[in-house]
Amino acid sequence: MDNGTTMHLAVSLFPGSTGPSTGEEPEFSHLAQLVQKAERAGLDMVMLADSAPASISDAANSSVPFEATTLLAALATVTSRIGLVAAASTVAHQPYNLARRFASLDIISHGRTGWNATMALAPREAANFSRPDGFSGGDFRLRTEEYIGIVQGLWQGWDADALLFDKNGGRFHDPEKMHLLDHKGEFFSVRGPLNVARSPQDTPVLVLSGLSEADLDIAVRVADVIVLDDQPAESAKARYDDLKRRAAACGREPNAVKVLTNISPVTAGKPAATADWLAEQFRSKSCDGFNIQLPPQLSELDDFADVVVPELRRRGLFRETYRGATLRSHLGLAGGDDQ
Repeated sequence: MDNGTTMHLAVSLFPGSTGPSTGEEPEFSHLAQLVQKAERAGLDMVMLADSAPASISDAANSSVPFEATTLLAALATVTSRIGLVAAASTVAHQPYNLARRFASLDIISHGRTGWNATMALAPREAANFSRPDGFSGGDFRLRTEEYIGIVQGLWQGWDADALLFDKNGGRFHDPEKMHLLDHKGEFFSVRGPLNVARSPQDTPVLVLSGLSEADLDIAVRVADVIVLDDQPAESAKARYDDLKRRAAACGREPNAVKVLTNISPVTAGKPAATADWLAEQFRSKSCDGFNIQLPPQLSELDDFADVVVPELRRRGLFRETYRGATLRSHLGLAGGDDQ
């Protein structure tokens, strides 16, 4: 794990939102250029949304041109180092299918995949999946916690060396290294195991966002990365310290959970001011890094990648190169290929 002396940087792209210079939704080639630019800048990961938040678009849940996991698979073929994190709903997918999809994506991307699971309830979404009345807040939280536990359990169903592919001996796997989940819960029943090999980075990275205060105890138990909205410096510092204490109370190393703060370029102003603001916030130990929320325009990313990131490197606050080949290694998490 890393020692916390350098920040982590992610960028969120909302491909369905449009900026002042364009009235068209971006094509895949344009999004690919954005992600390749972020990779050349050495950013840890790109987060791919399935809907645009109100702060980016005039209306929440605006349409996007690509389903996020499909977009992730395509981007994996035109990048080689940057982490790729896709949002995927716990309402729209059964946990077995979602676990299998992300395990497959992690193999395709050679260990660069993450799942962004939101704890925020979207009532209109539930109506598209045979739940016209949606969920109560309490039920949705319990259901999501159970769902995440199933997915993580399925990801861990095979030991790293369980699959033998021994044609001569007729042995596909070592039965002692395969673990049935056999889950029977309040909301789901899932036997397992997955019919996909274990991830190159142990398991895909789990990112949790859209968190209320009531969700934080769940987040510190299960998440690799927690993404939170910006707060005043003193409040952000108190929140960060509290999350690290909660993680330790759950028996986890505090550095096993990375806390990123959402910001937009508007938050800090021009590129030089952005670098100053990020440096100040990070040195105050109010987070482990930042998720930069950008509209889908290359010029916006140019300013950040070409001015802000080099300035952060000059100050010793962002690493010079990728630490390894997997997203976990970029984030300094256990399971990375440099551990």
